[in-house]
Amino acid sequence: MNPRDASLPLRCWAEIDLAALERNLRLIRASLPAHIRYVAVVKADAYGHGLQQVAARLMHAGADLFAVANITEAAQLRELGPGWPILVLGPLLPEEDRYVAEYDLAVTVSTQDEVSRLDAAGRAAGRPISVHLKIDTGMGRLGVWHEEAPAMAGLIAASPHLRLAGVFTHFASPDDDPAFTQEQRRRFLAALGALGPAGPAPERLYIHADNSAALETMPGRSPFNAVRVGLLQFGVLPHPGSFLSQVRTEPVFSFRTRVGIVKHLPAGTTVSYGRTRVLARDSKVAVLCAGYGDGIPRSVSNRASVLIHGVRCPVLGRVTMDQTVVDTTDVGGVACGDEAVLIGRQGGAEISVGEFSRWADTIPWETLCSVTKRVPRVYRTALGT
Repeated sequence: MNPRDASLPLRCWAEIDLAALERNLRLIRASLPAHIRYVAVVKADAYGHGLQQVAARLMHAGADLFAVANITEAAQLRELGPGWPILVLGPLLPEEDRYVAEYDLAVTVSTQDEVSRLDAAGRAAGRPISVHLKIDTGMGRLGVWHEEAPAMAGLIAASPHLRLAGVFTHFASPDDDPAFTQEQRRRFLAALGALGPAGPAPERLYIHADNSAALETMPGRSPFNAVRVGLLQFGVLPHPGSFLSQVRTEPVFSFRTRVGIVKHLPAGTTVSYGRTRVLARDSKVAVLCAGYGDGIPRSVSNRASVLIHGVRCPVLGRVTMDQTVVDTTDVGGVACGDEAVLIGRQGGAEISVGEFSRWADTIPWETLCSVTKRVPRVYRTALGT
């Protein structure tokens, strides 16, 4: 929060448990083979958790490499200090090339144009630029098509101001299409094997394909030596088939608001815009101090619940920009100022990011990234908490 606002009461906030984040990293690392390096994915403001706060704690906990989406995120991360390896996963605009050497970044290359531009940027800076060659094995987004990867690797090797620092791919459906994931893995391994003299020496490169959801038990002679960890480090478990699905990480993020008013309404009353909910009984409702302007999507209208006094209270009617109405008829003693939990624990009850996302008909990644900047992030730091 802005220091000048620190005395203001919180109406809606996200609580970030940095101690749980550190415990999660250590638990994940302990579950990985010893040679696998930890690539902490912290793009999109660390999935809404706060880029600099999260990265600082992960540095303390021993992450090997940080992955961000763009130059702006990389610059914010570099403010924490020199030396920490940073990989930009997304493409650069031509006017951004000159910042790669300035911020000491590794960047993703997919095309001949990028190789030429970055080699020129390295020449201008008087130092080589580190690149990770991305191979498109079926995602159809970034990356050189897998059959053309040897030629691209040769072009990088022939560029005097580039240094190959990694080779990677991206799986399209690791959580629900294992057959295609295996085909992508096969294509990637074949491409690695075809790189020839320009190809990777595993002892000095990052070779990565897997994220939390896709990681398999690594065979002893596998060339993979790194894994990109995103949601799992924040306590959101991957699908059950993943190697890391047995790692019991802790939730890092919770989303909380407060009760603004409590009122009684008679049976037959319609609630909120569009009159999409009709009360079937005389009801006691609470109006919460948060709405879609804070990150509660309209798609959870009439579907979600919140926790008040440890009891689930259903959302009534449409979520509005600044308020959400919930049914507290069966909860005693609800009053103005009480805490309502949208995501997180209260007493012995819990609403997970996954459950909230299902109500919203979306995925946890979007849920976390959609909590708006109007919502202060409050950080818990002590390891004992």
